[in-house]
Amino acid sequence: GTATYDGLSIAWATLEHLHEVNGARALFATHYHEMTRLSDRLARVDNATIAVKEHDGDVIFLHEVRRGAADRSYGVQVAKLAGLPATVVERARVVLEALEKGEREGGTTRDTLIDDLPLFSAAPPPPAAAPKSSGPSALETRLSEVLPDAMTPREALDLIYELKSLLDPS
Repeated sequence: GTATYDGLSIAWATLEHLHEVNGARALFATHYHEMTRLSDRLARVDNATIAVKEHDGDVIFLHEVRRGAADRSYGVQVAKLAGLPATVVERARVVLEALEKGEREGGTTRDTLIDDLPLFSAAPPPPAAAPKSSGPSALETRLSEVLPDAMTPREALDLIYELKSLLDPS
């Protein structure tokens, strides 16, 4: 596996190489916040970030590039946007809070947190799926009749609405 510092040191050395050896104009994207401080040392490095707005614990990317570095990380929110299961996102939030608290208080390290079994016990199992009925549902039956390659775009759109109504009759 790759440790955090392995990735950071590779990114750091790559940026220095691009700056000092290649002199190339480059867009260098990274999740290592430590990299932003290199703009103080390397004359032709400028930081830029995507503007965001936070609302009810979610993050909204505003599709606007601004000068400067991000003021915080949005990894857990991005995991949610990427569609990770809610149990994974919530567990990540709990682990992140514990790591950040340990870092702020200066006494707890990642290694001691990993050894803290109550914190790092297995995540709760997902809720059990509803038992399946013996036959295919109306949705499955209708979908099995579909020949997608023979449909026009309008027919496909109409089918989506029909299938949606079978799934959610309201």
